[in-house]
Amino acid sequence: MGKVHGSLARAGKVRGQTPKVAKQDKKKKPRGRAYKRMQYNRRFVTAGWLDLAKRGDLTHLRSKRSM
Repeated sequence: MGKVHGSLARAGKVRGQTPKVAKQDKKKKPRGRAYKRMQYNRRFVTAGWLDLAKRGDLTHLRSKRSM
């Protein structure tokens, strides 16, 4: 086995020091067709066209002349 950086006695030091926080209950995400519908609505229906262009999601729609 290769050499280890630092001693293994300190392994897990940071994780052990951090305070324990209980997990919160989250609403389950839709699956399958419903998830695709949610993605479509998020990307194309509720978001403006300018927001999408800024994020770079519509780069495939730009004309080759402007590149």
